Amino acid sequence: MPKKRASAAATSTARPAALYGLAGIRLLNGAAGLIAPALLIHRLDRASEPNPAAVYAFRLFGIRTILLGLDLLTNRGERLEQDLREGVLIHASDTLTAAMLGIKGLLPPRTAAMTTLISATNTALAVSALGNGAKEKK
Repeated sequence: MPKKRASAAATSTARPAALYGLAGIRLLNGAAGLIAPALLIHRLDRASEPNPAAVYAFRLFGIRTILLGLDLLTNRGERLEQDLREGVLIHASDTLTAAMLGIKGLLPPRTAAMTTLISATNTALAVSALGNGAKEKK
């Protein structure tokens, strides 16, 4: 059975701009979730004070998101390739969740549209970073 080769994005020292963009977004959003969860919660629900469970969840996902961003900047080879594939799944799941919250009326329409668009942009960046690597491999 042929050995699987890592994409150029995973092995090259010149990484695609989409990879750096996605890493930057992850680091900024993760830091905001960890350091200032109330700010992010307020963007989703302006009508009430942040729920302690929501603060906990934003901090929990904040550190996760920071670590995922750092992985994109530090990992190489097959590990980075795996990070990129997982990123597509992570961000597609985030996009679907944001869209469903809007469809079910659990977020105001404008907020649902904004969070869905942000998550879809992250998904597109993850796909682009993975795709650029596959294109360069040929």
